[in-house]
Amino acid sequence: MNLRRTGIRILAGAAVLGSVSALPAPVSAAAGSPSERARGGTVVSVEQAADLTAEEVAGELRGKIDSSQVRYGVTAYRVTYRTTDSAGAPTTASQLVVLPKNGARHLSTVSWLHGTTVYRGDVATENPKSNDRLVALLFASTGRAVSAPDYVGLGSGDGFHPYGDPRATVAASVDGLRAARTFAHRTGRELKRKVQVSGFSQGGPATMLVGRALQEKGADRYFRLGALAPVSGPYNLSAFEAAAADDKIAKASIYLAYFAIAWNRMYGLYTAPGEAFRSPYDSKVEGLFDGHHTVGQIVSEIPTASRDLFTEDFLNKIRKPDGVLKERLRPMDNTCDWRPNVPVEIFHGRGDKDIDFRHSAYCADQLARNGAAPRLTDVGDYDHNASVRQALPRIIRFFDESAKTG
Repeated sequence: MNLRRTGIRILAGAAVLGSVSALPAPVSAAAGSPSERARGGTVVSVEQAADLTAEEVAGELRGKIDSSQVRYGVTAYRVTYRTTDSAGAPTTASQLVVLPKNGARHLSTVSWLHGTTVYRGDVATENPKSNDRLVALLFASTGRAVSAPDYVGLGSGDGFHPYGDPRATVAASVDGLRAARTFAHRTGRELKRKVQVSGFSQGGPATMLVGRALQEKGADRYFRLGALAPVSGPYNLSAFEAAAADDKIAKASIYLAYFAIAWNRMYGLYTAPGEAFRSPYDSKVEGLFDGHHTVGQIVSEIPTASRDLFTEDFLNKIRKPDGVLKERLRPMDNTCDWRPNVPVEIFHGRGDKDIDFRHSAYCADQLARNGAAPRLTDVGDYDHNASVRQALPRIIRFFDESAKTG
């Protein structure tokens, strides 16, 4: 739920979108049989997004993320690949694949799963100043290969973003790993089997979903789970959305609106916008969440409080979900209800006003009840976006430790 800064600062940040310098022409990967071209993880196109020395990586991070662990220069690529949407239908998605310039042929792999992003141009492949681009550069500069999927419907991918849908989240992430492996092989490099998975906010439960798919469900014939490091995630989505309905969290209305509109498209939460949204917002709010409006544009058009945006009947439905909504929320309330056989460290900041620290404790409790021994780490009195910046150096150390013991 990595909602970008609000107000003037958001609009100023939006001005840098699309400012990547001229890039080489995409490399087509259309060769092969029709079945090969349709398979999840098949590479469609590749183009270089950045080529940086270690000093340049440190410069990009300066003032935002601790750069003391930077060791190598990196090359980043925008990779488009085939995957499936929330209905299981074929589609395409984009991701940032970053490789270190360290001369190693065999590379450890990190899957980085981003938080809530409403504007498709604000993801790692498109916005060179985004936190997710910087995170991917940092991980790669420590000598790792990085797969940072935009998810379905963001970046240059087709369709709308099925916000919080477990099926599409896992598909885009695992297919992204396959595509990263294929591309790395073409460059003469190989990705090791064990994947270290980390993600922030929306990417927190996504981390747990992808980890479980790799470990328990054999989501890929090659990749195996290596470690899990989720950050500041809403691991009990029912409780999170109920808190948003009661305006008990920061940015309540935009979180709940994004959820309501996306889940209505997938599962049918209302038959007409007026059932969920108050007038005059019922006539325009769905159009604002089309992937082409920035956070700044959206917050300038809707109230900050859920009680002013939504009808009371709809808020009550969110507070006490039943039927299809309750059924669909259940998997997202239980992303931690399993036993990883790898090291797990859950990060959060006690100053987070978007997602309460109790979500991380909830996740740790679910894991512990299944016999796991997760480490729960408070990074300090930091807000939502600052919590991930504080967690990153610790995640790298945790991944280093995990690799030695795994």
